[in-house]
Amino acid sequence: MKVIWFLRSLLFAIGQGLTLVLFSVLGQLTRPFSFKTRYAFMHYWARFCLFWLRITCGVKYRVHGAEHIDVTQTGLILSRHESAWETLAFQQIFPRQAYVLKRELLKVPFFGWGMKLLNPIAIDRSAGRKALNQMLSEGVARLQGDDWVVVFPEGTRMPVGELGKINVGGSMLAIKAQKPVYLVAHNAGSCWPKNSFIKKPGTIDVYISPPLDVSGMKAAEVNAQIEAWFRQCL
Repeated sequence: MKVIWFLRSLLFAIGQGLTLVLFSVLGQLTRPFSFKTRYAFMHYWARFCLFWLRITCGVKYRVHGAEHIDVTQTGLILSRHESAWETLAFQQIFPRQAYVLKRELLKVPFFGWGMKLLNPIAIDRSAGRKALNQMLSEGVARLQGDDWVVVFPEGTRMPVGELGKINVGGSMLAIKAQKPVYLVAHNAGSCWPKNSFIKKPGTIDVYISPPLDVSGMKAAEVNAQIEAWFRQCL
């Protein structure tokens, strides 16, 4: 069984890698155009990866709470982070979005070139308060425009069933932006584990909360809501 999983995962990795090179190189031709155009092109790579993952590795997903998503206004997504899977899937589940990520990722060949086209909020984690202020200012600007924003409050990928410390940045952004907040939990790590080459067949469940109104709430109260939702869905 493990040999089969390895071979199927290898086939997925080959397709993912080849198309990453293709999209990241061709995507450079979209630089003169708007972010809307660049995103419209680049997000098809994520869609292909999800399709290819299902074909090669038997990984599917189902969404619980999709009816809560209000596409008439931008929203902030505060999500669990277990895998690389959610960074692909959210591009299919939610409207156009910007990710808060480590600036070093933009230096990764091909992957970083493609990510730059998606106009992420790239922060230097070692910068402390400066990084937090950057996330808040850029995040509010995106949310007040036409883009959703994705933040992983745990800050790093966590193993299945293990909850990391909920950082305050996402809650502060929610309060400052005063936009609908969607709490998202999932078990992507059960099929695509952290730092694992092997992808296991199965169905990933994604749970989306009703939009949270943070008016009048403090960051600690928002954090408590995030943790409660994450624990409920573990």
